[in-house]
Amino acid sequence: MQKTKMVFTIGPTSEKEEILTELIKAGMNAARLNFSHGDHEEHGKRIELIKKLRTKLNKPIAIMLDTKGPEIRTKDFDGKVELKEGSKFTIHCGEDIIGDETRCAVTYDTLYKDVKPGDSILIDDGLVGLLVEKVDGNRIECKVVNSGVVSSKKGVNVPGVKINLPALTEKDKADLIFGCEQGVDLVAASFIRKAADVLAIRKVLEQNGGNDIQIFSKIENQEGVDNIDEIIQFSDGIMVARGDMGVEIPIEMVPVVQKMIIEKCNKAGKPVITATQMLDSMMRNPRPTRAEASDVANAIFDGTDAVMLSGESANGKYPIEAANTMAKIARAAEAQIDYEAALNKRKENALSNIANAISLATCTTAMELNASAIITATQSGSTARMVSKYRPEVPIIAVTPNEKVARRLALNWGVFPISATEFQSTDEMITESVNKAKEEGYVKNGDLVVVAAGIPVHYSGTTNMLKVHVVGDVLVQGKGAGSAPGFGNAKVIKNPKDAVKQVEKDDILIVKTLSKEYMEVLDRVAGIIAEEGGLTSHMAIECLSRGVPLIVNAGGATESIKTGTFITMDVARGVVYNGRANIV
Repeated sequence: MQKTKMVFTIGPTSEKEEILTELIKAGMNAARLNFSHGDHEEHGKRIELIKKLRTKLNKPIAIMLDTKGPEIRTKDFDGKVELKEGSKFTIHCGEDIIGDETRCAVTYDTLYKDVKPGDSILIDDGLVGLLVEKVDGNRIECKVVNSGVVSSKKGVNVPGVKINLPALTEKDKADLIFGCEQGVDLVAASFIRKAADVLAIRKVLEQNGGNDIQIFSKIENQEGVDNIDEIIQFSDGIMVARGDMGVEIPIEMVPVVQKMIIEKCNKAGKPVITATQMLDSMMRNPRPTRAEASDVANAIFDGTDAVMLSGESANGKYPIEAANTMAKIARAAEAQIDYEAALNKRKENALSNIANAISLATCTTAMELNASAIITATQSGSTARMVSKYRPEVPIIAVTPNEKVARRLALNWGVFPISATEFQSTDEMITESVNKAKEEGYVKNGDLVVVAAGIPVHYSGTTNMLKVHVVGDVLVQGKGAGSAPGFGNAKVIKNPKDAVKQVEKDDILIVKTLSKEYMEVLDRVAGIIAEEGGLTSHMAIECLSRGVPLIVNAGGATESIKTGTFITMDVARGVVYNGRANIV
């Protein structure tokens, strides 16, 4: 099962029901809506379709609202204009003029207060570079560093300069309120520069009923990089947004910063998304470049929780191919990870508290016992997130009574959320969680799983319980003895005289009473299960001395177990399972 999560941007190419269905089937975990483009009516229709399809396909797809943020853009030009290298160009702040070869206006009225001679100003993702020579009132006089074409509403970046734009624009506030009304699950907050920016967004969400919406802060400039520790602390997750970042900081530093942010998020146990141009050529071509394939894989090797498609799925010619390609690269990369080494590395950074200790022990136990899965019963998602932090090789099945919690776990590495009914007791919680994981096909009878949870059951954030559990139908239970489990076909014998003729080699003998009359077949059987008898009888001692697994006091065994049924005897627990179970 693929553990790396995938975020796909939904746009004109992918908003059709048949395309969106295929993206979900390809493994989409979160649908991103870019509010830099489109209006509320347009996005509302997309949200409605996503909700319809996630219900139809029974997939906990999260909906992500990506804010436009406090960006700077050029105002209007009279068409496209080419700027020549070495020519003079003036930026007018707080004015409305039509741009030409010599001047233009920008949307940030006080940019002139933030820049000084020697600063660089980049237009249209850095395609055109300007060098500030003089600031004259509200006008910034520049020299064109490299030739290029500019036009209306192109992005403007000022690398290395602290820009005093507000964290939240009026458009952002309106979009966040709309998101709360629509029930989005995640907000990707653009151009986050400091912790206060995150808190400003959270305040708007809380004031409008969006208390449970998670905030993924997008790191896109040097100030955000400089304040990354405090931003991680106050965010639910981080997006490494390499588009504007690649313009705002030196391009050679982007991979360095990417690795640094991912490592910090891993240590903090916060999910991190790597985004922008991951498979950019697939907007035009059905296959990625070799460099793009390496980019996706290396982000996974770095420890990213999720990878993202932007224009590839929103506007590209090959959205489904891009989605399937990303999934294939992710699975191939995951197959090369040394999970034991990864776990040992994370042990070094484990915090000393109960939740961390239980989560780490859960992953260590699962590895050492070769478990099939880790099952977390969780009210808030906290247990699953804590376990995900340690990157176990086996899937983390998060069973929760809250559908919103299930969707909020969409971007946590290796977590597969399942919705269930409310738990009333610890025993019910464990039983229901294992049964749900079995119903969804994540585990099967006989699998050994490690269960992690918090008790009492109605308290969130209290991961404090670990249990090793065997998935299976328990046929009977009694008192066991022996040094090893027993496996074999059941042979129910109600008359001791029939044993010699009917019992075959490696059968498990099922009897009413543990009688010495079965001594003749003792060397043939793979185990004995008796409804009556104790562990001190002569026959019991013979079984133990010969290494024959034994379970006694297994009431109803001759009726509950049918001849020919393959069964497993767990003598340590005195339990008989239907089928082959992984007993340790």
